[in-house]
Amino acid sequence: MKHAEIDIAGQSPQVRAAVAFVREQVPAEVAARALDLATVLGRLQADDEVLLAGLLVPVLAASTTEEPRLLEVFGDAPFKLARELQRVEDSGIPPGWNPGQPLKPEQAEGLRKLLLSLAADVRLVLIRLALQLVRMRNLKAASADEQQRAALETREIYAPLANRLGIWHVKWELEDLAFRFSQPDDYKRIAGWLRAKRDERERYIEDVRRDLARELEKVGVAAEITGRPKHIYSIWRKMQRKGLVFEQVMDVLAVRVQVATIAECYAALGVVHGLWPYIPGEFDDYIATPKENQYRSLHTAVIGPGRLPLEVQIRTREMHEHAELGVAAHWQYKEGRKAEASFQQKINWLRQLLEPSARTGAEPDLLDGLQAEIFEDRVYALSPRGEVVDLPRNSTPLDFAYHVHTSLGHRCRGARVNGRMVPLDYRLANGDSVEIITGKQPNPSRDWLVPSLGFLASQRNRTKVRSWFRKLDEGQNRDQGREMLERELDRLGVRAPPVPEILAELGLPNLDALYIGLGEGELTLAQVAGAVHGGCCGHAC
Repeated sequence: MKHAEIDIAGQSPQVRAAVAFVREQVPAEVAARALDLATVLGRLQADDEVLLAGLLVPVLAASTTEEPRLLEVFGDAPFKLARELQRVEDSGIPPGWNPGQPLKPEQAEGLRKLLLSLAADVRLVLIRLALQLVRMRNLKAASADEQQRAALETREIYAPLANRLGIWHVKWELEDLAFRFSQPDDYKRIAGWLRAKRDERERYIEDVRRDLARELEKVGVAAEITGRPKHIYSIWRKMQRKGLVFEQVMDVLAVRVQVATIAECYAALGVVHGLWPYIPGEFDDYIATPKENQYRSLHTAVIGPGRLPLEVQIRTREMHEHAELGVAAHWQYKEGRKAEASFQQKINWLRQLLEPSARTGAEPDLLDGLQAEIFEDRVYALSPRGEVVDLPRNSTPLDFAYHVHTSLGHRCRGARVNGRMVPLDYRLANGDSVEIITGKQPNPSRDWLVPSLGFLASQRNRTKVRSWFRKLDEGQNRDQGREMLERELDRLGVRAPPVPEILAELGLPNLDALYIGLGEGELTLAQVAGAVHGGCCGHAC
């Protein structure tokens, strides 16, 4: 796939010199990758230091030029940044990771270290995302196994990370490329549909654009109206999620309206709803209630000309810049200016999510926790004071309590949703008003740790519960764990469990470690049952 090369006309003399060096002194294949990487970073409005580091990363990896010469051309700071990314990559996920499969403890720890290192410097995150995008763009010549691995890695780690950091155009392209290689038949089918209807779609959008511009002009709103890019993966996801055929996907026909002010956003919305019938249930106000990655826009769907469903997005030009660039809109942070709160929240979110939850460090389900927190399906609930609380999909009142404050979660005894008492495993919906009923003392339940019981949707919140139990007296945990194991073995009908085999299967040194693990919530009864079945037939033996 051929992509536009970095435009050096507006770059500094140092960047122009580095680009010339790469073109003239570096092997063609390495140079192409370096220039592609710099082009992606240029679109993210990276400063000179980051652009130079991006150019340098593939050159360093190829080891074709002596370091003193690279320091001379690129400068000390970009060289150090590129070296740091190289170090992070080398200490990241161990070989043998198979995306889509549960992580082994050492692999989870490798992934955690990789992402924590990236989170230590947002510039590393952005260069790494750009690197993954370039890799995916050039994946066509790779083997089928390599394509599958790269696609799954992109879908499970890098695209969600770009989404959470608000870098939407990178997220969308990564998702489309991952989809192209992981499910080529589905990708080709949808791409074929889009191609077949391209001319018809473009004529339709032009008619919509002209009609809407005329009506907006009547009310004094100056707007830039464009067709919205079509992302194949998002079309496929919507088809799967809602059981739709291609013709029923509303955002295949879509326009984006950019205006100057928030007031003009709502004025434009009124014009749209006055021009075409509104489709109930298809309006989202992300200006009044932004997504946690600070995405802001008005989304609506109407029955457009020819009685075809049409999606309309309305935002200010500033909102559009943030939607496209996310944290990359804040390169100025390193120039001594105070970072915006929304920017800092994104970075703090990533660091908090990656904090080790156990004494030994990582958890095998780290990836599940990451995905539960960073995919875009969210629920927006309200506190009694009207504050918006952004939660993962399928969250409960208990998730709400722990999100507000850990101590509130520990003391949670019940909840009212929209003024009505509900159980703690109640699934919250957008707009629900949640009031938490508390006791004076913390008293979490071990049932909250069992995913199948549905008390907590968030892996982070289960970690908070585990930490509380971990602080209890170890002897108490041991006794409770022993009782739990005895009940489970009785349920399984196992009178003489194969203890050595169970311990070996779970990687534990002795029975005390098994009891304490169960008591603390670090081990589940399902894991023990699996180990029992692995060591014996499961009947009285």
